[in-house]
Amino acid sequence: MTQLSVNINKIALIRNARPGNNPDILQFAAALEKWGCQGITVHPRPDERHIRYADLLTLKKQCQTPFNIEGNPTEKFVETVIDVMPDQVTLVPDTPQALTSDAGWDAIRNGEELKDILQTLNPHMTTSVFVDCDEKQVEAIAKCGADRVELYTGPYADGTITAERYAAVAQCALNAGLKINAGHDLNLDNLNSFLDIVPEVSEVSIGHAFVIDMMWYGIEETCRRYLAITGKER
Repeated sequence: MTQLSVNINKIALIRNARPGNNPDILQFAAALEKWGCQGITVHPRPDERHIRYADLLTLKKQCQTPFNIEGNPTEKFVETVIDVMPDQVTLVPDTPQALTSDAGWDAIRNGEELKDILQTLNPHMTTSVFVDCDEKQVEAIAKCGADRVELYTGPYADGTITAERYAAVAQCALNAGLKINAGHDLNLDNLNSFLDIVPEVSEVSIGHAFVIDMMWYGIEETCRRYLAITGKER
């Protein structure tokens, strides 16, 4: 079965639109866990337009399920995640100007830098690296010492790359000793078919689509619908 980790960035984005603390991200994280979600993900960015660095420690203290922090491993980011000690850190090479993550790590070109960062983080938490659908990149990441890869599924969602192609890359990751996460633009319409073809995925991280679905169905029903997909035995 695949674990469902919900990215609550968009809840924080709504909060930040006004003074105060409404909606309360701690309440949302607790509700997601209450209704069965198996992880909470956040992705702080330098401008703190949604999740703020000040949110991280309080979320870590509250979360009863695995807490995953994503982000570009700048010096500040690395120092912060070591202080917070999440269960998992996902390294994403997005630029400060990026609207959303749109490319995986080039571990062939930047392998030494990535290896140094992973050596710093590995003793403290599970490490995952955001990666494109590319066997060579997956193999390079394995050599750098990561525990997992997170497959960037944007090209699957827009029809550029087939799920069968992702299945081949997932097998490469397994052969290299890596566990597999997946995320980006997965939703109720495409998630089931993806996991049917790539059943080796240990965890999916879903945020934007999940929050939109909550507007239509409410939090309890949205959790139920996603868990009905991820909880299937394949």
